[in-house]
Order: sequence, then structure tokens, then C-alpha cells
Amino acid sequence: MIFHLKSPYKPVSDQPSAIYFLSDGIKKNIRYQTLLGATGTGKTFTIANVISNIDKPVLVISHNKTLAAQLYREFKDFFPSNAVEYFISYYDYYQPEAYIPQTDTYIEKDATINEEIDRLRLKATSSLITRRDVIVVASVSCIYNLGEPSEYEGAHLNISVGQTIPMEDILKEFVSLRYNRDETGFKRGIFRVRGDVVEIFPSYEETPFRIEFFGNRIKKISLIKTDGAFVSNLEKLFLYPAKHFVVSQNRFQDALDSIREELKKRVKELLSAGKEMEANRLKTRTEFDIQMLEEAGVCNGIENYSRHFSRRPAGSRSYALLDYFPKDFLTIIDESHVTIPQIRGMYNADKSRKQTLVDFGFRLPSCMDNRPLKFEEWDMLTPQCIFMSATPGGYELTKSLDRIIEQIIRPTGLVDPKIEVRPIKGQIDDIIKECKNRIKKEQRVLITTLTKKMAEELSRYLEEMGIKARYIHSDLNAFERVGILKDLRLRNIDVLVGVNLLREGLDLPEVSLVAVFDADKEGFLRSKTSLIQVSGRAARNIDGSVILYADTITDSMKEASKESERRRVVQIRYNKQHNIKPKTIQKAVKNYLDTYEKNQISKVTDNIAYYKEKNIQKLEAEMKRTARELNFEKAALIRDRIKQLKKV
Repeated sequence: MIFHLKSPYKPVSDQPSAIYFLSDGIKKNIRYQTLLGATGTGKTFTIANVISNIDKPVLVISHNKTLAAQLYREFKDFFPSNAVEYFISYYDYYQPEAYIPQTDTYIEKDATINEEIDRLRLKATSSLITRRDVIVVASVSCIYNLGEPSEYEGAHLNISVGQTIPMEDILKEFVSLRYNRDETGFKRGIFRVRGDVVEIFPSYEETPFRIEFFGNRIKKISLIKTDGAFVSNLEKLFLYPAKHFVVSQNRFQDALDSIREELKKRVKELLSAGKEMEANRLKTRTEFDIQMLEEAGVCNGIENYSRHFSRRPAGSRSYALLDYFPKDFLTIIDESHVTIPQIRGMYNADKSRKQTLVDFGFRLPSCMDNRPLKFEEWDMLTPQCIFMSATPGGYELTKSLDRIIEQIIRPTGLVDPKIEVRPIKGQIDDIIKECKNRIKKEQRVLITTLTKKMAEELSRYLEEMGIKARYIHSDLNAFERVGILKDLRLRNIDVLVGVNLLREGLDLPEVSLVAVFDADKEGFLRSKTSLIQVSGRAARNIDGSVILYADTITDSMKEASKESERRRVVQIRYNKQHNIKPKTIQKAVKNYLDTYEKNQISKVTDNIAYYKEKNIQKLEAEMKRTARELNFEKAALIRDRIKQLKKV
């Protein structure tokens, strides 16, 4: 077996049965299976055992960056000797290119890339190309456009000690692999030359390398620290590109010719339709991009020409992370009831925005082929799939048919929390009293609201009442969310308020109370599935309970309570039969991402810089929110204000 599971625990309760049936299904080449596992039953541990029983790479997809970080940390602990990688969107902030015809407003693409996440993405693809014992934990960004795997794999440099090769040839290879030369600053993606010594910092590694020459012969290859200090000697160095998008020189020129041909055709179409302004705009913009590509090898929005560089026919799908896997890999869909709809919806949202850009002469039609996978394309690329959820959706249940494996017995003996309904009147005073009672027991509380604004206002009010509270929602980046969850477990925070980020997958055993405001507001956030999921956050603590604040009892509330009671009956019966006494889950507090502490260390300590940074963060959060609401004009104004502040 290629995977080596490390754990002090053995499968218990209904885990062994789930492990057997899922592993058997994979070996029998059954395409779809569902693990219907209640919160806290150890679904991740079950899946880890399944992975250890198979000999194929694994892709784990999560709908949420925070949950992906948690899974990444857990799988790294389970498989320390294997390659466990992390692949999420590398944007801390992303505003797509857009045009609003109603106000004649063009919004340029604007983004802030997280360099550490970029490194982890490149590490994932390099691992997939060099070994089979790979587990990649990814967000839904894994279905978005990525460079062609064959080009990426073919564009590498393999050198060894004693090899005869002129230094100039190696430097040319570095450039072709999209590394930049910089003699002053040394960071990932950079190389520098000092006499007969070349130092290069691979984009996917945490440490650089030094190559020493004697004439045209490589005398020594070393692993070094960023300050240049020697670490160890190496016999060989295998170097992959600094970026996923790599194009050979002959393809590059062919691509430029193809872009020119498409431009000529499209301009003719626009003119014949009486769109002279759009034709002139497109001609000017595209010719400028071509000039930049010829002179610098890159241009803004180069990804919009990816179809030409990869020689794909019009309308064909782009390459994605799934193309880097061998044909026999296994896909695990975490919290499938949310992740599957998210995968399904990505293509149409992207298409609508780009179609407007094409219609008004901002982009060539080929930009439409720089896109996420359609759901059907994603499905065709996943040879075997395990859906994992406490509340699987109709798609998963239909696909799995007779391969639905239920896992509702918790190894700790914990049963589903009781669900209690209380009136909305007086809910603030009531929750404050409940929070203080839990804090006395050194327990934590989660409160879920319907809106981000309410989450922020409630957390501030709780702080005014002397309760250590914070809010968490999608305006916070992945590292901030991880930090807040860690602070909650360390009791730097006692109460966490949020919207739907508090539902799926968060592993917080210190939480003994979950409160749901406006539980009777029937909808996506208060559906049966949502209520079951949010209730599960209290299922890892022996004192776990759920309070639904509502004035009426909806069908969703009834169904959620009914399902919870069904599970409680089964769980309590099992505990009595096996003489099990329930106990709270004990779990060490760890960083989900090792890089979080690095980010904390680098924070500004100077008071003036600190308050300036806080203001920028607030504006960035507002900018992200308005961009998501498609208010691109306001987002652009906020962006300009941020740029002014950063210059001060």
C-alpha cells in the first residue's frame, strides 16, 4: 500500500463497517458511494482508513477554505510520510474584470495574491507529477483554468553534480521556466548570480538552492537557508516551473498568430453588425496585449488567451487540477450537500459576466474558454467518488443508490444534542445569560444569524456586555478565519457569531451551545439540512444543546428535530448495549495551516501603521462585499481609496 496511516486510535463503533464497505466499493470499481455520517462520528478518520486501503491518489474537495484548511491539517497528521497538499484559490482579494452597460462602467480586474497559498498550489501539482502517494485537499477552485499538464510536466530542469553545462544555458532555462532574475531581493520565483554561484528559490519550496560551477561543470548543489546559510549537499536538483502557465517558444508564436486571426474575424463581425465603437475598442486593446506578449512574454489578463496557447478548439473546456491526476484517482466530496451545488453553479456565473465583455468589445470570444468546468465535465473527470455528509442531497443519494453507508454512532458515546425552541422576544437577554453560564464552565458558544451585519452588531454588543465575542464571515480571508477558530479553542474568544460559516465541518469540541436566531425564517439558511448541520456543532461536547429562537414551528424545524431524535434513540441504545459512558471529545489545538503563525509574526507593530492597516482592512472587506453584490462601480471607488492609503 502506498499510504501509511499513523494514528493512536483504532476504528470503533460503526467505523469498521463503513471502512469495509467503502474500501470494498472502491476495489470493485463502484463509481459513486455516500458516507452518511453524523457530526462527530469520525468521518475523516473513516476516510483516512479507506485511503490507507487503496493504491491511488486522492482529491478531497471542500466548499469552504476554512474547512479545507482543517482537513489539510488532519490528513497531514494521519499521513506524515505521504504527500498531503493544499490547493485553494490564491486570491486574498479578487474583483473580476467586468462591464456594466447601464452606466457604461468598465471595471478592471484587480486581485491580491497570497504568495504562501500560491506556493502550496504549485507544490500540489509538482507532487502529483512526481509521485502517486498524494492527497490533495482543495476548494472548488480546483475546477478553474490551470496550465496544460503536459506542458508543465515537460518544462523542467534536471541537473546533477558533475554535469557539464554552461552557466548561461542554465540561466536561459530558468527564464523559460518563468523564474525572474533579481540580484537585490531573494524570494520564491527568483534566481541570482554571484560569480560562479547561482542561487534559485523554487516557487513551490520553502527553501532555496545553490549551484556552484567550476568552469562549465557543476561542482556542487546545496540546500540553503534564505539568508544563504548552508543546510545540506544534494546530488541532483529537479526544478519545475515558477507558474502553472508555461508555453514552449514554438507554441507561443503560433498562439500570437491565432490571436491575430481571431481578432481579424471578430472585428469584421462587429463592423458588419454596425458596432464600430466596439470593433475599434477590441482592436486597440487586443493589439496592445499582443505587443506586450511579444516584448515581455506576458500581459494583463493573459489567461483570457489560454485557449490559443494550449491549442484548444473553440468551446472546449480548459485544463484544471483534475487533469494533473492520473486516470485512476479517487475523489472525496466533503459536505457534499453544499459542495455539489457549488460545483454545479460556477460555470453559469462566469459565463454571464464574460459574455458582456465580449458583446461590448472588451474581450475576444476566446476569453469564454478561460472558465471553470461545467458540472458534466467535472463529473466525467472523476472516475470514482465518495460523497461525505450528515445530510446528503438528492444528487448524491440518487447516484449512490444502494451504496449509502450510514455512520451515526460516535466513538465517544456522545449523542445528538437536544433541540429546544424559545420565543424571539427577549432572545438577546436570554442568550447573554446562557453565554455567561457556559463561560463559567469554560465552554464556548456559537450563535448563527441571518445576515453579516447582524453578526457584527451582535458580537459588538456582547463585547460591551463583558463577553469575549467575535464574528466570522466570508469577508475575512482564509488565514483570518483559521486564526479566529484557533482563538476560540484557546479561549481568547468565548462566543463566535456568524452566518452560514458555522454550519458544516467545524471541529470545535469546546462548543456546548449553538443558538440559532430567526430559526423560523424558512429558506436556505434555515432549511432542514442547515438546521441539522448547525446543530451538529454542539455534538462534540457532553453538555451540547441547541436553542432555536422562533415564534412559529416550521416544517424544517420539525424535520430537523425529528431526525435528531431518531439518531438519539439509536445512539442511546448503542451506549446501553455496550456500557459506554459519553465523554467530550479531546482534541489538541493546532494550526490548520502552518503558515498562520508566520502571517501573525509579520503584522505591523507601529501604532500609526497599525491603525492605517486596520482602516485598509475595513475598506477591503467593504470592497469585497460590494464586488460580490455586483456593485462594481462602488467597489472600484473603494479600491482607489485603498491604493491612496497604501501610498501614504
